[in-house]
Amino acid sequence: MIKIENGRLIDPANNIDKVTDLYIENGLVCGVGDAPTESKITQTIDATDQVVCPGLIDLSVHLREPGFTHKATIASETNAAASAGITTLVCQPTTKPVIDSTAVAELIQDRAKASAKAKVRPIGALTVNLEGKQLSPMAALTNSGCIAFSNARATVENSQTLLRCLEYAKTHELMVIFNPQDNSLVANGVMHEGSTSSEMGLVGISESAETIEVARCLILIEQSGVRAHFGQISCERSINLIAQARNNGLQVTADVAIHHLFFTDENAKGFNSMFHVQPPLRSQLDRAGLLNALVTNGIQAICSDHQPHEEAAKHAPFAATEPGISGIETLLPLGLQLVEQGLISLPQLIEKLTSSPAKILQLDVGSLQVGAAADITIFDPSQSWSVDQESLNSAGKNSIYIGSTLKGKVTHTLLDGELVYKLTA
Repeated sequence: MIKIENGRLIDPANNIDKVTDLYIENGLVCGVGDAPTESKITQTIDATDQVVCPGLIDLSVHLREPGFTHKATIASETNAAASAGITTLVCQPTTKPVIDSTAVAELIQDRAKASAKAKVRPIGALTVNLEGKQLSPMAALTNSGCIAFSNARATVENSQTLLRCLEYAKTHELMVIFNPQDNSLVANGVMHEGSTSSEMGLVGISESAETIEVARCLILIEQSGVRAHFGQISCERSINLIAQARNNGLQVTADVAIHHLFFTDENAKGFNSMFHVQPPLRSQLDRAGLLNALVTNGIQAICSDHQPHEEAAKHAPFAATEPGISGIETLLPLGLQLVEQGLISLPQLIEKLTSSPAKILQLDVGSLQVGAAADITIFDPSQSWSVDQESLNSAGKNSIYIGSTLKGKVTHTLLDGELVYKLTA
């Protein structure tokens, strides 16, 4: 039996926030506070001055394998996840081939199990090859481990086709995830449309590219009755539309990528390609609106929207680079900055990274109650570390934070009671 002692145990799913001990046996939590009787402690982890919480859940990760292993692999990114305290990765269907067949879904999970560093839960493609024309075999993909369905940022342009997808998902009680984007309005835009894009001479992407698609999806969600989630929202108006729908009784939730809570389009003024992301970084007002929604629970979860790239993908003129940030290892430290700024409490942050994502996707993780899987993160919120090429475990080094010092370092990560990461001195 493993004993984790003297840590500040934060378990939002069970309203626990106190300094106490945690006991693990046979891959499960077997005791909180008091040791189970007739059990022998074989390993002790001292968590004095550290936080002990459920393993973090990242709702949006592009694992790149199969098809893009020059950018990253399942082995490299699950290893990075373990070092970041993330025990469950929700994998986007944007592999090659896309996750529209049981063979691809099973391949990804088999390779994740082989790496044994984190649990990978795939999102299945909503339509075949993400082309928006033919429904994917959703029932078969569910049986092969897919936990939800999405067309990623490939808009299903035909509303009749989209409605049929939603009706099918509703019939089988499946969740649909939207990354709302009207691609006819995105066109060849590369950043938020506004004074900054005009000043830089770059083609902009208007907020309406997102908000129009959010409105269309909400109408079809209401008509079909499907359970739905909106991922990586970037505009204040979008989140207001979703919140209004929730107030009207629709089963809809939303998350935000952590970098949209820190940066705006103005950060791209130096043509730094690390700020080229999709959806684009928006205005100061949008950022303020997202932060307000986070505080008032209009946003239920925070994710990294991790998109690792090879070095060459970011070494070109801004508009010619590939969008995306390698964010898996900075998710927790950035969240801790929100706590330090007084925007949310530490238990609220942990909730938006554990129990709330689990609830959204109806996953059996995100809790430390007795009998739960012992997926556990232990971190030192006060420990600083330098972000550089060497300190990042992800194959993608395309981080905005290269050269910065962040506070908050994971010291131990356990997956089903097995130590998969330990910080070395």
